Order: sequence, then structure tokens, then C-alpha cells
Amino acid sequence: MDHVDAGVLSVAYLQDGPPDGWPVVLSHGFPYDVHAYDQVVPALTAHGARVIRPYLRGFGPTRFRSAATVRSGQQAALGSDLIALADALRLDRPIVAGYDWGGLASCVAAALWPQRVAGLVSLAGYDIIDVERQRHAFDPAVEHAVWYQHLFQTERGREGLAAHRRELCRMLWRQWSPRWAFDDETFARTAGSFDNPDFVDVVVHAYRHALGQVTGDPAYDDLETRLAGRPKITVPAVTLDGATDTLKPRGTADHAPMFAARHEHRRVDAGHNLPQEAPAAFADAVLTVRAWQR
Repeated sequence: MDHVDAGVLSVAYLQDGPPDGWPVVLSHGFPYDVHAYDQVVPALTAHGARVIRPYLRGFGPTRFRSAATVRSGQQAALGSDLIALADALRLDRPIVAGYDWGGLASCVAAALWPQRVAGLVSLAGYDIIDVERQRHAFDPAVEHAVWYQHLFQTERGREGLAAHRRELCRMLWRQWSPRWAFDDETFARTAGSFDNPDFVDVVVHAYRHALGQVTGDPAYDDLETRLAGRPKITVPAVTLDGATDTLKPRGTADHAPMFAARHEHRRVDAGHNLPQEAPAAFADAVLTVRAWQR
């Protein structure tokens, strides 16, 4: 494991492949960590990739550099973290790929800093949050699927996450990937990342901000204003849906108009944790973007 100061964070990350390989950053989601990509990495390094897997803010050994920094989980912060990491490591226009929070971070980076990104792979299509829309109700089936987001709006929810983080996160793994038969060892390998001292604060802020219930870190106000304008993604992109992803039961094929460059959408036989459930399919999406780049 390596560490680098990048923006407001001291980022812990894993690095594989040749130092002069073509760069790709694989970003995990909530409640997962870098091990979601354990089987994706070999397929990429075999094709010459330099693969970077950072622990996101609030996860694993990644830490805030200052006690004064807002423990924000908002989308502009996640995208900024990704670009700051690429700058700190001097990555020349990496492909950015991710799912859940990692897909959100990757989409934000591609939308706001296209000159710094060579291409995108994203689970759930155009994954940038429309905060204004999130202030209003959805179909009851959708609201039911995101029960945890409603829970985190309350102090009772914060208390529950702090006290029962492993039980709650394991429940989400099962609900979001109903056909994935992961074992205790697989979950334990990731669960230690939830012991980060900022985990609860970052997670709670992320979902309160996403539903428009709290303000963000003022440092990201300008970026959030730009994201509210729904900027199109202008780099080549492959987007993915998990056929059994209970968070996106209708899929995201209708997001295609948000992609202004070469774009392909794929439906994969997997749930929400697609890189860990179908690593070959995720790796192939990255390699497709790489082939387009070349």
C-alpha cells in the first residue's frame, strides 16, 4: 500500500502493473473498498495497465490532512478527490472507472475536467446526482430500495451506522446483489475499511447532501453549481447496468443522451457490486475504452 498527499486528503492506494503503463483509476463505492477490484486488476495489468485503486475519503487508511476540513461526502468533493489524486501521481489522462460512489466520482471528474480524463467506465450510466430532483418523492418502489438513505437523514440513523456498521453494510451487500454468494472472509476483507474515524460523518453527509437536506462544503459551491446544470460527458464512455441490481431495477440505458462522445451501454448478469461479481465484464469495459483511445 502507498500513500500520497492529494488535495485535502492523505490518500491510501494500491498500485499494480508497470510504472510506465497506461493509467487507470478504479474507484470503489459505499459500502465497499479497493478489494472489489481484486479480480479486475490482473486482466488490466496483463494488457499493460498501471492500475491505481484509492481508498475513498472516509474509508480504510485514507485520512483528512486537516481537522478543520469539512467531512463532506458530496459529489463535487469525490470528483475533486479523484482529480487531485491524478495530479499528485502525475497520471497523464487516466481512464477513470467506478461504481456507486466511485462511479459518481468518475462521472463528475469526466464531466468537469474532460481535459484530464481519457475515458470513463461507469455503473448506472450518467451517475451525477440531480440534487434538486432528489428533494422530491419518487415511485414507492424506488423509495423502498433506498431505505438506508432515509435512515441516514436522522440522528437515529447516524447512531445506528456508528454502532452497527458491519451488520448494516452486510445487509446492503445482500440486498443489492441478491444472487452473489459472498462468504465471511470476503466481507471481512473489506469491513475493516468501515473503521475509518471519518466513515460515519462522511457517509451521513453524503446522503443528507444528496437528498438536499444539508449544505455542502463551501469549497465546492462553484462545482456543485456546474453539476446542477447537468453537464454532458464528452469523453468516450462505456456504461454498465447489473441485471439484478436492486438499486437500478429499470436500468439506465435511457441515460445515453448525456454522453456526447463515443458511448456504449451494456447489461451484465450481476448485481450492484458488479466488479466483484463479474470482474471479466468490468475489465472488458475498461479495455474497450482503452482500445477506443488508441
